[in-house]
Amino acid sequence: MTMHSYTIIRAAERQDARALARLIDIAGEGIPNWLWSQMAGEGQSALDAGEERAKRDAGGFSWKNALVAEHNAEIAAMMVGYRIEEPSDEDRAELPGLPEPGRPFVELEHRSAGTFYVNALAALPGRRGLGLGTALLRAAENKAATQGIRRMSIQAFEQNTGAVRLYQRLGYKVTDARPVIIHPCQPYYDGRVVLMLKDI
Repeated sequence: MTMHSYTIIRAAERQDARALARLIDIAGEGIPNWLWSQMAGEGQSALDAGEERAKRDAGGFSWKNALVAEHNAEIAAMMVGYRIEEPSDEDRAELPGLPEPGRPFVELEHRSAGTFYVNALAALPGRRGLGLGTALLRAAENKAATQGIRRMSIQAFEQNTGAVRLYQRLGYKVTDARPVIIHPCQPYYDGRVVLMLKDI
């Protein structure tokens, strides 16, 4: 008997929050899990705290900002993205107090005002190589266009060469960078975080 696989891209729902938390931790290469462990309440795991955040209606990491790829009726990948607004004076003033691993990313976000920012893109390990990332990025571009946004932005560790190659193949170009800040939860101990932009 031949099995046929199929994939659909759809808007996330609140009930997808736990899957979104797992995937955003993959996208952030362990940094989200470390941050959530600092937020977890009594009897809560880091993943529980991440799921709680994904269930919120507001904030960058909200189910409302996510698209998911279902492969054979199971969530296999996701994209979280939204418009980046011009940083306020308050946003700039808060930069020095941010957790160190996240500071380069926020600095580059401030350089991305007016773009549709792909905050996170990830697929489950067993679901890579199926074109899900490409499909989600195309869907993100369509979502941006419907909002009247004409430029996309995305960030990556430059040592994550597979991700950088994917974004370059889809037309993204490196426009800025920040040095990686060394920290115990940091997956890379040198190199840069790069900001990549694409006009649509």
